[in-house]
Amino acid sequence: MAKIQIKQVRSAIGRTKTQKRTLEALGLKKLHQVVEHDDSPAILGMVNAVSHLLEVTK
Repeated sequence: MAKIQIKQVRSAIGRTKTQKRTLEALGLKKLHQVVEHDDSPAILGMVNAVSHLLEVTK
């Protein structure tokens, strides 16, 4: 599987609890933190749910 890099570019302050939990599940704790994941359907679904807070590169 290919890897994708996910960077949090917007704050989770004021977001719903499910969006905050999704960021935690992706391993994002701080702004401008970058994590790397496989591009599995589960990961892509989580990225899609909070895409307005993230920047994704392949």
